Amino acid sequence: MDALLILVGLVLLFVGGEGALRGAIALAKKLGVSPAMIGLTVIGFGTSAPELVVTMQAAIDGQPALAIGNVVGSNISNILLIVGVGGMITPLVCDPKALRRDGLMMQASMVLLVILGMTGKIVFWQGAIMVAVLVGYLAWSYIQDRREGEVADLHEREVDELQNVPDNPAVITLYLLLGLGALVGGARLLVEGAVNIATDFGVPESIIGLTIVALGTSLPELAATIVAASRKHADVAVANVMGSCLFNILSILGLTAMVHPLEIVPDIRQIDMWVMLAASLALVPMLFGDLKICRRDAAILLAGYVIYIGSLATRLPI
Repeated sequence: MDALLILVGLVLLFVGGEGALRGAIALAKKLGVSPAMIGLTVIGFGTSAPELVVTMQAAIDGQPALAIGNVVGSNISNILLIVGVGGMITPLVCDPKALRRDGLMMQASMVLLVILGMTGKIVFWQGAIMVAVLVGYLAWSYIQDRREGEVADLHEREVDELQNVPDNPAVITLYLLLGLGALVGGARLLVEGAVNIATDFGVPESIIGLTIVALGTSLPELAATIVAASRKHADVAVANVMGSCLFNILSILGLTAMVHPLEIVPDIRQIDMWVMLAASLALVPMLFGDLKICRRDAAILLAGYVIYIGSLATRLPI
């Protein structure tokens, strides 16, 4: 029964995330927001929506290990698994200006999370600073995009990747309402099922969050990367992942901490945050070297993910 709750929750999260994202893009277009700005903001928030509702639900329910594990595990999945899968489909070439800006900001956000992790908790004022940093970064990026066309074009192509965006106001409203409802319902089912399994089998909640929950909430990024890579739009695939990692930390953890203090459990603080940071440190040099993730690089990333998942077994109770 708990496995069924998780499965239904994941399906609702994926469907709800996709519906809410398309509704939000359509609404932004109706309001006259530029495609570049939509790509920079709406897609970033939209693809991270499953992580947001699950993390907030877990934090409110008093499951901090599940909450923080979801975000850290999602970032590890984004870099090692999702970029690896995309790179096996086609070499992932990155726009150098986007890499310098978004890639370095992604890296900085991960360093910030590791520093906060050492304190053992993310509280309201720290969350507020994280959200403020993100808003400031988006504002600065928007100004830069108006001056430098290459990165703005990249964000516009991110919007073009999404098909079946509604145009009718009534349909847009339906997409948004049903999408948000599915996200909330899916999060509740997923958290309940994950906590029950952790309780029944003695599996630490942190491991459930780092694996099942993290991978499930990363499905929108995985789907977007596979589609972009299959269409040979490699720079869009890389931009999706970097943007998702950035939003996961600054917006999701920031907003959640503003609603409920986030305790960072010892194993995630001592192990998994450093794995996340190491993965990002491995990714950026790969891209800076020749501005692409070739199949050899992708195989290394996938192998790293398999080794990491395997290592979690050593933390299971005997």
